Amino acid sequence: MDTNAALEAFAALSQETRLAIFRLLIKAGPEGMAAGTIAEQVDGRQNTISSHLAALARADLIESKRDGRSIIYRASYKAAGDLIAFLLEDCCGGRAEICTPLVNNLACLQQSAEACCD
Repeated sequence: MDTNAALEAFAALSQETRLAIFRLLIKAGPEGMAAGTIAEQVDGRQNTISSHLAALARADLIESKRDGRSIIYRASYKAAGDLIAFLLEDCCGGRAEICTPLVNNLACLQQSAEACCD
């Protein structure tokens, strides 16, 4: 991920509702959610949620697919991983002992993601 893509992703996530939507979609797993369900879950209006979803999609943080009359939105796990990798690219200047807690947290997250997304 380059700096501009990271900045766009951070800009998209720097708004409370968009962050809540992204976290909701991460939790939903690869099945994703319909826009109406997302609006209910984050207590938002349909038209406002649509603009938030569009901002997240422009940042490549979510993907959408039509399913009949609904559009199903899913988090892009690749984009989320790329963003984390961008942040940690030069982690701790090669001093592994400093990074151990961070690596352990990421390993726990990876196990949780694999359990829900396999």
